[in-house]
Amino acid sequence: MKIFHIAILLIGLTTLSPLVWAGDGTHPPKKKSGKKRGTFLLELPASLNTSPVDSVKRKPDSIEARLTTAPAEEAPFKPSIQVGAIVHMFASAEQSGFGAPSTDADSKGWNKGFSVYRARVLVGGQLSKKGSFFMETDLPSAIGTQLSSGVKNVKVAPIILDAQYEYDFANAFSLVAGMQLVSNNRNGLQGAGGLMANDFTYFQYPYNLFANSPLQGNFGRDLGVNARGFLANDKLEYRVGVFTGRNIDGGAPLRTVGRVVYNFLDPDKDYYYAGTKLGKGKTLSWGAGWDEQASYYNFSTDVFFDHPLGDAGSLTLNAAFQYMTGGTNLDSKYSFATLIPKQTVQYLELGYYFKEPKLQPWIRFENQHIDAAAEQTNGVDPSAYNKLNSSAVYGGGLNYFFNGSTTNLRLSYTARSYHVATPTEGVYDKQTYGQVWLQVQFFIF
Repeated sequence: MKIFHIAILLIGLTTLSPLVWAGDGTHPPKKKSGKKRGTFLLELPASLNTSPVDSVKRKPDSIEARLTTAPAEEAPFKPSIQVGAIVHMFASAEQSGFGAPSTDADSKGWNKGFSVYRARVLVGGQLSKKGSFFMETDLPSAIGTQLSSGVKNVKVAPIILDAQYEYDFANAFSLVAGMQLVSNNRNGLQGAGGLMANDFTYFQYPYNLFANSPLQGNFGRDLGVNARGFLANDKLEYRVGVFTGRNIDGGAPLRTVGRVVYNFLDPDKDYYYAGTKLGKGKTLSWGAGWDEQASYYNFSTDVFFDHPLGDAGSLTLNAAFQYMTGGTNLDSKYSFATLIPKQTVQYLELGYYFKEPKLQPWIRFENQHIDAAAEQTNGVDPSAYNKLNSSAVYGGGLNYFFNGSTTNLRLSYTARSYHVATPTEGVYDKQTYGQVWLQVQFFIF
């Protein structure tokens, strides 16, 4: 009988030991430390490589010794993959002159409609311990009513928006290759799922949106290689990249983009920045960057502050200033002189998140001041050219967060003002056009 009891005890402990070593099996896979964009590395308990039979053969002196015996080797790495989506849908009303100013009386009329503005599929994964990938699709135009034209789209083929591979050599140096978001300032590097306002700003990368834009971009993306790293206890971040930019014959010089940012409080290691953090953490950053190709160059500086303020919630401030020009050299076939006029851009977003009601009111102001040289206007008088091409955007809204950036509802009003030529030479009227959005977002990755 004693031998029978010992046998039962050994069988019970042998069966129990993998469960003790492996945990209860209910915890989700852990994120790999320091990785971005939500990619996961599945970390299997090393004890799963040890069979119950081997445990019995070792015959430790006690049960406690058996449970604390270290595994002989680590589990082999296994690639992982993650799939997500982000969708922005809205009901909207917009005056006809919002997209392009007009002296026509009908430009003050309101167009109305429903649209699926973004519908992205996100795929990312960990391919090796240091290598990961990210892909994202998007709609080249909204599904639904195009408010600027009144035309209704009911079927739109998706496009590849991001396609990139990242390899982390060290915390201080990683490389990202492929099609990726390119900008020298924070707002231009924000992710669509973490915006505070209803949408991206109008002037942060106005020449990099489409294939027919001066920099031949793809919704702010470009093809190239970008280096990134963190120094000074992760407080200092740098990004330096080389991209295709504008290329009409294969011989154009490459586009180079760089950015340096210092975080005075918490480190901020997201690859695509958040426009608001809803009180999670304490962030104060100052950044500066450049963007140049041939005769075009763009210098910028930006400040971001997100910090709990009082018991009610947290304050978010995002501001930037840019100076850009296409130069005045008309002799080179790679000149941007007549494509990008000299200008300055000012941008400010300010919001406060009330954590109990989950509400966030916000305001925004942007100003694009064109100051083109005579070589940049294609023969148009510079004073008239500058007046007609400068514009400002301002507005505000109220966000309700069902569950942070995962699901939320945004109501916003945005106004855009232009100067419009009148029949009297040298006299311009200032016209303002409005846009109202009620937008729902759902996002998971």
